Amino acid sequence: MSLFLRAARPLDAGAMGDILHRFQRDTDWMPDHHSGAEAIAHCDVMIALGWVTVAEYAGAVVGFLARHGEEICALYLVPDARGSGVADLLMAEAKARSPRLWLRVIEANRRAHRFYLRAGFAEVARGDGAENDENLPDITMVWPREAAQ
Repeated sequence: MSLFLRAARPLDAGAMGDILHRFQRDTDWMPDHHSGAEAIAHCDVMIALGWVTVAEYAGAVVGFLARHGEEICALYLVPDARGSGVADLLMAEAKARSPRLWLRVIEANRRAHRFYLRAGFAEVARGDGAENDENLPDITMVWPREAAQ
């Protein structure tokens, strides 16, 4: 079995919601704003809008990236897939589909911030959290790096 990327299907909402909710539950700085059912419903909406690419391995969704135009709205993986290159593949697919990308990463999410820097994103602004659902300080980043200058 190998890893492959594909457009998300409606039946992926459950697996995606589990990934999203597990991150919320397992991350000490992340506010507990949403239930597992709400996470699934949120993923269902993103799928219906056509924003989501999933990474599948051995018949299971192991990660996903949601992109609305140039904005990366979400990039989450199952814990076992972190550091395995799955996020790199999802990001490469997003870059291949858009000449410019931007996102907000929560400042406390140092691992994600490092990942985006390695992926060629550059910081362009810092915020107090008023622009994100978690109300936590964030960093706006853009790719390609030249777009930040």
